[in-house]
Amino acid sequence: MNAKLLKKYAELIVETGVNLKKGEELFISAETDNAPFAREIALAGYKKGAVRVTVQWSDRYTDRLRFTHESKSSLTDIPAWQIARSDYIADRKCCYVCVLSEDPDLMECADSSLISAVSAKKHELFAKFYDASMSNSIKWTIAATPTPAWAKKVFPELSPSEAVKALWEKIAFSVRLDSADPVGEWKAHCARLAHICSELNSLGAEALEFRSGAGTDLVVGLPENYVFQGGSELSRDGVPFAANMPTEEVFSAPSKYTANGRIVSSMPLVYNGKIVRDFGFTVKNGKIIDCFAQKGLDVLTEILNTDEGSRYLGEVALVPFDNPVNNLNTVFYNTLFDENARCHFAIGRAYPSCVKGGETLTKAELETAGLNYSAVHVDFMTGTDDLAVTALKNGKRIPVMADGNFVL
Repeated sequence: MNAKLLKKYAELIVETGVNLKKGEELFISAETDNAPFAREIALAGYKKGAVRVTVQWSDRYTDRLRFTHESKSSLTDIPAWQIARSDYIADRKCCYVCVLSEDPDLMECADSSLISAVSAKKHELFAKFYDASMSNSIKWTIAATPTPAWAKKVFPELSPSEAVKALWEKIAFSVRLDSADPVGEWKAHCARLAHICSELNSLGAEALEFRSGAGTDLVVGLPENYVFQGGSELSRDGVPFAANMPTEEVFSAPSKYTANGRIVSSMPLVYNGKIVRDFGFTVKNGKIIDCFAQKGLDVLTEILNTDEGSRYLGEVALVPFDNPVNNLNTVFYNTLFDENARCHFAIGRAYPSCVKGGETLTKAELETAGLNYSAVHVDFMTGTDDLAVTALKNGKRIPVMADGNFVL
């Protein structure tokens, strides 16, 4: 991506992603490979009035070395300064930007149980930060830039430089950087998603039924005061921000013990540097009681065994099959993009904002409202070009999606 477009991307993240206001702090999490882009985001933050910008650097290759050479006790012994840094973001209500540049095969040879143990420990010790982000106490966004390893996974037939260029083009298109006014385009797009949310919320549905030729046949109940949201979200202070860039989904939370049936994936899942393919679940009374996978069954099993809540669903997301990301006809091997290509569910924790007033409820009150709690939140894609979604209410069937697209 040329310097002009990179600057435009950084400004979009600061202005629309976290919607930074004068006097706020900006915290950026980025890979060392992303240094030029992280600096552009930092500069855009200062120009918008950030009082301080902090960059947290990481290096995925060093991380892989740790999983190769360190013991489980060492890997799960999270230093106090890392916990303090995580708490700082929540306590100071920093605007938080996470820049992804994944290598989908990075941890292919690593022990899945070690990866799962470290992930669970971080969610436990960084709970203040995760609670703040999931309850919208802070404004946050996730964006991405390509690396040669990721780009070659997406475009194996191209040279590394050609693959990076091709992936940049698809990222730029998916986040609307090709527009003369990306910020204006995002506002219009978020307004369209808000309209769909309004339609879904006005239905007062009791449950949603999912059926596809791929084998998905599931009925999942919705909480009494469910809320579908998408596009822009509102912080606890009432300021809009876009948590995902790109975003094409509208989402809510299922009622924890109500899902019954079978769910079959329609795209690969990349989780902590490992790939899971051709997988699915059997669900009874909300609980995942069985799973299968052509590849990565050990990864899937580790996710499900994280805690009590990791065998329940925490999100149901509707994404039209005909959307800009999916129309790129590309498997990104990156959940940020792939989840915005297809309808999906998430294993684990639900967003409190998926029920009315949920942001102010305690963990116990959210459980009572029907929302699941877990240390994990793992999205997996199920949308197909023949997916039918039907709302169920008082014995009536109300079509929501047909052939993968909205019919509301």
